[in-house]
Amino acid sequence: MEEITPFRVGFVPGVMPGKWEKAWVERERDSRRWRRLELQLVEVVDQEVLVRSGELDMCLVRGVVDRAGLHHVAMYREVPVAVVAKEHPVTAYDEISLADLAGELDVRAEFPELDLPMVVETVAAGSGYVILPMSLARLHSRRDVEFRPVTDGEESPVGLAWLVSNEDPDTQAFVGIVRGRTVRSSRG
Repeated sequence: MEEITPFRVGFVPGVMPGKWEKAWVERERDSRRWRRLELQLVEVVDQEVLVRSGELDMCLVRGVVDRAGLHHVAMYREVPVAVVAKEHPVTAYDEISLADLAGELDVRAEFPELDLPMVVETVAAGSGYVILPMSLARLHSRRDVEFRPVTDGEESPVGLAWLVSNEDPDTQAFVGIVRGRTVRSSRG
């Protein structure tokens, strides 16, 4: 019997693919040619490279991707939030604007070599702020930081990307799952 390769889907930090994984398992288990879904956490800087190289069949991506040779389905846009130390003055408000942070140190911009956990650690020490998509702020949440939505900040798009040349039935099935199509859908 021929071994069937897993269907490899990458996802960037902050994206939670669990509901799509569950739907995949429920739908595909009944098919004769069930491919196990293999989820792989990838960094944003690697998302396109891994899809283009064929290491991933698809990837849940963040930000803008080069669409040449790729299909891309826009899924949602994340609210930007400012992560600050718990005692920071902006924590008195439900939401803020970029002007409320004028003159403060943007830790990520000032220290681009720091990884995100270290950026949040620096912010927790009271040394500035960082603006992140809400899901990343939640992922790196700590007791000594808080975050507030930034009303005039740039939203972070999240989408699904795959090679134009990768049009197999599994790819289309996963697109349908992500788009919320049911098993009984004519495009199911």
